[in-house]
Amino acid sequence: MTMTTAVACPEPEDGPQTEVDERESERGLATAEYAIVTIAAAGFAGALMAILKGGDVKGMLTSLIQSALSIG
Repeated sequence: MTMTTAVACPEPEDGPQTEVDERESERGLATAEYAIVTIAAAGFAGALMAILKGGDVKGMLTSLIQSALSIG
């Protein structure tokens, strides 16, 4: 005859702690992503300014704007 005894054990609390730990480990990621995007945008703006300051591009844009304004 085998006797089994049921022992009441509290439920493990890994669920909520795990979610909190995952959020805590990713806390600074959004800030880092914003920093990377800001640096990339500044680099793109600098490259665009360098291109637009060139004489050929400036002449093309000026003629494009003049022709667009003279149509009406």
